[in-house]
Amino acid sequence: MFTFEIFTVFFIGLIFGSFANVCIFRLPKDKTIFFGRSNCPKCKKKISWYDNIPLLSFILLRGKCRHCNTKISANYFFVELITGVFFIVIYLFTNNYFDFVLINLILIIFLIIFFIDLKHFIIPDILNFSLIFLGLLKNFTPIKNLNFNYDIEQSIIGGAVGYLTIWIIIFLYKKLKNLDAMGLGDAKLMAAIGTFFGLKSIPLILFFSSIIALLIVLPSLINKTRNLKAEIPFGPYILISSCFYYFYGDKIYQILLI
Repeated sequence: MFTFEIFTVFFIGLIFGSFANVCIFRLPKDKTIFFGRSNCPKCKKKISWYDNIPLLSFILLRGKCRHCNTKISANYFFVELITGVFFIVIYLFTNNYFDFVLINLILIIFLIIFFIDLKHFIIPDILNFSLIFLGLLKNFTPIKNLNFNYDIEQSIIGGAVGYLTIWIIIFLYKKLKNLDAMGLGDAKLMAAIGTFFGLKSIPLILFFSSIIALLIVLPSLINKTRNLKAEIPFGPYILISSCFYYFYGDKIYQILLI
């Protein structure tokens, strides 16, 4: 049933989605995310508060700048909507406020990484280090209801192996083919994932990441609109695989061990 409490959670999610949009736009440009009003990238006019209301302003302005009619990316709308919806889902399926806050923090960072890497082929260190911090911090919490690994030793080993695995791939490709197969941002992201799920998650997440990436780029390879040397953002596939592992990782390992 839709209640005022659910609406409040949704609205809070929209606010954090709007903040995620600020990070997605500013972090690749090395701009501060906490100070300074947003402005139109085209005409540079400051965006008034009434044109910055999550979802509503985008709809009322029909996805255009009020001053110069430049189209506003629909990603702004979708990031806010996705965040609001997921805040509700997480609220309904978590048993305590700590888990609610932790999962939402991870979700927001995942969304920011996803859209930045998708467009700019980079993952800012502040995002990876924030995930690593959360991945280590969760081991010291009194509530351990989530599908994470809660052993600090496994978190550290998982983080180290996650980083080294990608680093070795980068090193070998550079030596053997003189190509940059991946970036160190991907290595740091795998380190963060390792701190959440431990050592045993690394092979499975990398396997599924590679399969998803292959399925996405295969049509363009077949059509010859992309070649094997073309750069692709690997971070989004790691994030998708990590979410899949969160829900189904243990079940898959149980099947493999039968």
